[in-house]
Amino acid sequence: MKKRDNYFDNVRFFLIFLVVFGHLLRPYIHTSPFLYALYMVIYSFHMPAFILISGFFAKNIKRPGYIKKAAEKLLIPFLIFQCVYSVFYFWIDHEEALSVRLLIPEWSLWFLMSLFLWHVLLLGTVKWLKNPFIALILSVAAGVGIGLVNESLTVLSIGRTFVFFPFFLAGYYAKKEWFQPLFRMRSRIPLFLFAAGLFAYCYTHTTMQIEWLFGSQSYAALGADGTDGLLLRLFVYAVNIVMIAFFLSVVPHKVFFFTAWGRNTLYVYLLHGFFVQSSRRVETLELPPSLLVLFGTATVLTFALASPWAAALFRPFLELKRPSFFIKKENKS
Repeated sequence: MKKRDNYFDNVRFFLIFLVVFGHLLRPYIHTSPFLYALYMVIYSFHMPAFILISGFFAKNIKRPGYIKKAAEKLLIPFLIFQCVYSVFYFWIDHEEALSVRLLIPEWSLWFLMSLFLWHVLLLGTVKWLKNPFIALILSVAAGVGIGLVNESLTVLSIGRTFVFFPFFLAGYYAKKEWFQPLFRMRSRIPLFLFAAGLFAYCYTHTTMQIEWLFGSQSYAALGADGTDGLLLRLFVYAVNIVMIAFFLSVVPHKVFFFTAWGRNTLYVYLLHGFFVQSSRRVETLELPPSLLVLFGTATVLTFALASPWAAALFRPFLELKRPSFFIKKENKS
């Protein structure tokens, strides 16, 4: 059995925490420059970093049956939770009729759809484009160009799929030793200064459109013409890259009690939305809770949903497998 890398498990665990924390922050970012800046900084790297790491672990893409396994792992949970979330919104929003849209992912489910499509795009890319540099340039061109399409980019999460594919592709080409320079002090200091500068800028410029970090809308929908949209997308890419480097440089390598839980990020990603969306509809939460409360709530949710007990409980629904404690009992008998 291949030994797991503690560092990358830590990376995934901290990233999924930031996903939960960011979603909890969202309703309150316009009540405080600090919360706005914190949200912008988190969104400048957390999903691109997640996508890059996902690509890093897709190096077996050429193996027979890889795409089939990816479809089973990603599309089945997508279909299940697309229906579950549709029923959930129907109930919590008191809608008149139940509507299940299979082509437009509900809220955070875009990631599952895009992750499957990234695997498909990756297979085609490495099969037909042998030069990594050309492949990356073309992926960036597609990511920038998709913003010129004025049709809906939410169908099959097509907008985010092309916008974020360069990170998935870069992760695939990356080698473990390429991360080593990030852990040196001469890299960490300038990266920290950049992150601090970004926070300070966002703190003093609270009218910037956060949607530029989502990658889900056309330039026209964001109020930009073609030329400005192309330049702004390239600028966002540059910020994404530096902030990913900053985040990866500060993640610890040591083993924590939750390190192995980094492999359970899918459970957190799919399940935390029920709490987040419910909390957004509670009238008593109209005033922003303290940052400590939001941080603590995100911590509790992440620990609870990433724990091996949650994984054992929800594995039958997400992976169509029997709970692990049943399997252990059978093995002992």
